Amino acid sequence: MHRLLSVTGRAGRHRIGQLIRYGSVSIISTVVGLSVLGTLVTTRAMSPGWANIVATATGTVPSFELNRRWVWRRTGARSVTREVGPFCVMSFLGLALSTLTVTAAAAWAAHHALAPASRTMLVEAANVAAFGSLWIAQFVVLDRVLFGRPAAGEVRSIDRGSGNGSLEAA
Repeated sequence: MHRLLSVTGRAGRHRIGQLIRYGSVSIISTVVGLSVLGTLVTTRAMSPGWANIVATATGTVPSFELNRRWVWRRTGARSVTREVGPFCVMSFLGLALSTLTVTAAAAWAAHHALAPASRTMLVEAANVAAFGSLWIAQFVVLDRVLFGRPAAGEVRSIDRGSGNGSLEAA
């Protein structure tokens, strides 16, 4: 973990930029997901558990694309087996945890007869807490397994001007 957060020299500046971009992607996908979740819970269009599934699925799309292209600078064709599948599995493991916490929060809110706005805020807080607890673990997996290593046929090159690594076809 220490090596992941090393901040010396060009590589350190690149890592800090990468962490900032990763955090930004998390904010974007969280806003997308919470907007969907809040709308579905407030309108009672579906149960909080199902609303959480729809919200997570919706937020996964921009999360994958932005992480792949912007954070880890991956270009070219996506590999369903090496990138899309594992990313979705990770996202939906987070979904399982967040659905349990969202469902428990909604049950607690119903038991205590919370007002709709309070119920929605509690459900959204449960969602953020569940996904937030997985944030660092996901960064490590994305960096070490999915996007941080060159795929078959790709060669890592360094943009000398910015210190940013990019991948190009071999």
